[in-house]
Amino acid sequence: MSGFQPRDSRGHFMLPQAPEESGYYVYGTPDKGRAQYADARMLSLLFAVEREWSAVDNRKFGIGNMSKAEGVKYDHATHMKGVEVDLRPLRKDGHTIPVSYTWPDYDRAGTQRLIEIFRRCFPGQLTIFFNDLRIPGVLALRGHDNHFHVEFK
Repeated sequence: MSGFQPRDSRGHFMLPQAPEESGYYVYGTPDKGRAQYADARMLSLLFAVEREWSAVDNRKFGIGNMSKAEGVKYDHATHMKGVEVDLRPLRKDGHTIPVSYTWPDYDRAGTQRLIEIFRRCFPGQLTIFFNDLRIPGVLALRGHDNHFHVEFK
C-alpha cells in the first residue's frame, strides 16, 4: 500500500497527510498525523467520501482527530480505537480554517451534502454527532458546534 505510513501495533495506518491532489486537508492535535491513525474501515470510508465529494464540490473537507498510534489515551474521552473521526463543517468561502454552525460563514447545505455522502458510503453503520440539528440524522453532543464526529456503531 504505497503512500501509507507504517502501521502501529494494532495494524492501523496513519491517514496520508493530504497529498496535493486529495480532496481533503488535515488538522488536529497533536499535528503531523500523530492523532490520525485509523482502522481499515475508517480509511476506506474517508477515501470513498473523498472520491464522491470531489465529484460534486471543489472545496476540500477537513479531517481532524482520529486515534493516536497504539490507541494511547489523550485529550479525548474517545478516539482510541481508530473507528472515529472529527471533521470540520464547510465554510461558504472555502477556506480551510475553523467554523461553527452558528457563524455566518458556515455552509449548512454543503455540510449536509458531505454528511449525506458519509451515510451513503456505509449505510446504517455510522453515528454522527453534530449540534446543527437542522441537518437530518445528526445527534447533538456537547462540544460539537465546530466539528462533526463520525464513528462506526
